[in-house]
Amino acid sequence: MASLVLSECGLKPLPQTLPRPRTGIISHNNPSKTRFLYTNRTLTDIKRLPFDKFSRGCFRERNWGLKVSAPFKVAYGEEDNKINGFNGLGEEEIEFDPGSPPPFNLSDVRAAIPKHCWVKDPWRSMSYVVRDVAVVFGLAAVAAYLNNWLVWPLYWAAQSTMFWAIFVLGHDCGHGSFSNNHNLNSVVGHILHSSILVPYHGWRISHRTHHQNHGHVEKDESWHPLSEKIYKSLDDMTKKLRFTLPFPMLAYPIYLWSRSPGKTGSHFHPDSDLFVPSEKIDVITSTVCWTAMVALLVGLSFVMAPIQLLNLYGIPYVGFVMWLDLVTYLHHHGHEDKLPWYRGKGWSYLRGGLTTLDRDYGWINNIHHDIGTHIIHHLFPQIPHYHLIEAVSVSLF
Repeated sequence: MASLVLSECGLKPLPQTLPRPRTGIISHNNPSKTRFLYTNRTLTDIKRLPFDKFSRGCFRERNWGLKVSAPFKVAYGEEDNKINGFNGLGEEEIEFDPGSPPPFNLSDVRAAIPKHCWVKDPWRSMSYVVRDVAVVFGLAAVAAYLNNWLVWPLYWAAQSTMFWAIFVLGHDCGHGSFSNNHNLNSVVGHILHSSILVPYHGWRISHRTHHQNHGHVEKDESWHPLSEKIYKSLDDMTKKLRFTLPFPMLAYPIYLWSRSPGKTGSHFHPDSDLFVPSEKIDVITSTVCWTAMVALLVGLSFVMAPIQLLNLYGIPYVGFVMWLDLVTYLHHHGHEDKLPWYRGKGWSYLRGGLTTLDRDYGWINNIHHDIGTHIIHHLFPQIPHYHLIEAVSVSLF
């Protein structure tokens, strides 16, 4: 298996120098390569290390250390249960080979995260909802009042970003990181996602499948590599739409209706093979809410001029779709350097989660609720977004 290292923004290929990685923690002292350090320290000692010295990844200004969501109960692979220990912090460095089992397990990472990072504050979560909804309506009111073609492009850019922020809050509801109250998560999630034409439960269930199988070339839900057989079965138009820019940036609504190539079913249909029978009512509920939003938009087109509705909602919606597709792609793909994909016994929940990437969106990080902290989110989606940065900075990475 190809050897890789954790680069400043994820995994990158590297000529294999060792058949297995040694134990230790990841250091970013060398900006070109991330190394594994020998260590004679216990896990408790490591948790007390000055992690700011090892936290020079994508989010340098915030001193992020972990570039790394998931149910509390997952099927761990054999490698996840191995404890190689953390014994000795020295000067010598060796290159990390993720082609071998990680030298730590999921419980090691969990133990390094402070307990308060797992605490969900529904009032704090709702404050972000109030903030974002107020901004959405404020932007729309100002743009409609000015109704100037110098203003509309600025509005489209800002509002599409806010639609994306609304999606992220609904995404937290779907993971249960919004609050411990299932009913509150469901109500808020439906309101937020339906408002941007996302079927809440249909998406929530398929997204859960993605998290539980990320990095598995056959079981992952989206953005996975296509087999040669599936690729050759695609017609020319499908290939062009999937692999030629800008069409992949507009793929999300199509994915909701028909999923990815090689997969069948729809996020709107309760009998889709995405769902089990016990989820049928949930899917129907979300589809009804989505339909109600479509009906509302149709009604608004009669109340206001259709061109006004297009400016206020239609174009920002397209911008939101582009935001979603772009960010999702960036978190699950490298550029010149490719990320590993696994199958069979080579895959585990931990390995899959570690193949995601963190991204720094600059001043937009706060607007879209630090969604760039993707590795830790993929391993532990129960952590609220407002604790992710701290969870990263004190983790084993």
